[in-house]
Amino acid sequence: MTENDRREIRELFDRLLRAWTDNDAVAYGACFTEDSDYVSYDGTRAAGRAPMQDAHDRLFRGVLAGSALVGEVESIRAVTADVAVVHGTGSVLMPWRTRLPRRRLSRQTLVAVRTPAGWRFTALHNGRVRPIGIPAPDSAPARLSRTMGRYARRLGLGHA
Repeated sequence: MTENDRREIRELFDRLLRAWTDNDAVAYGACFTEDSDYVSYDGTRAAGRAPMQDAHDRLFRGVLAGSALVGEVESIRAVTADVAVVHGTGSVLMPWRTRLPRRRLSRQTLVAVRTPAGWRFTALHNGRVRPIGIPAPDSAPARLSRTMGRYARRLGLGHA
């Protein structure tokens, strides 16, 4: 993957942000392949550009009217010369806000592919950034979980 490819992928991400901010579902959809997969922060999945674009059209005319999408590319990792995994951050800025609430930060994993029309996203998975600490193996939550697991096994409950 060349530096030019990386620049084009960043520009594609910027077009995605701009299309959202313009509340333009057609321009937003044009950033994706026809057969793209799109998973929203709530786990909703749209298989194909058309249903994703339709959902965004309704959102842009409804609850997200006037919203802006702000974010940036965190990383681009080439899988092949024609496929890249892109990680970015993004947040919806509602029209009545001047700054983003921390709880609205999301991280996207996108798969970019080279097409005859240029780079396009063929998959996007969006998840809220809500880090939780991993309890230490000797912590109270870990000990309680192990104890409950032992009792469940003795009672024949849970998975085998």
